[in-house]
Amino acid sequence: MPKPRQPRIGVDCIIRVRGRIVLIERRNPPLGWALPGGLVDEGETVTAAVRREMREETGLELDNLELFGVYSEPGRDPRGDCISVVFTADGKGTVRAGDDAQNIRLVTLDELAELTLAFDHRQILSDYAARSAKERRSG
Repeated sequence: MPKPRQPRIGVDCIIRVRGRIVLIERRNPPLGWALPGGLVDEGETVTAAVRREMREETGLELDNLELFGVYSEPGRDPRGDCISVVFTADGKGTVRAGDDAQNIRLVTLDELAELTLAFDHRQILSDYAARSAKERRSG
């Protein structure tokens, strides 16, 4: 009997820099703007993976790293099933496009409507905006 296929595990991060969110323009399909992220390597924790991926893709170190949520809807990645552990953090350093990013930009949540976002990142950022608004109301 063949071994069942397992989903890949990835990490994404909502990085805040000067009141804006870091997005990368993907160099490889699926194209579009996305949260920076990547796959967890064997023997690596998700925390180590998100710090490594953010350095590689954005040049930033992360402060105030917090778990935001886990996104696991089948089909969220057209390349195959992938569970994403999503974090939030404050970016420290100079923002630069690296690794799989052909471009990088800082956006406000209001600017997202005009962008084509890859994967389920529009949903993730919508959830982030809703949670941020709720925290502002209660805080």
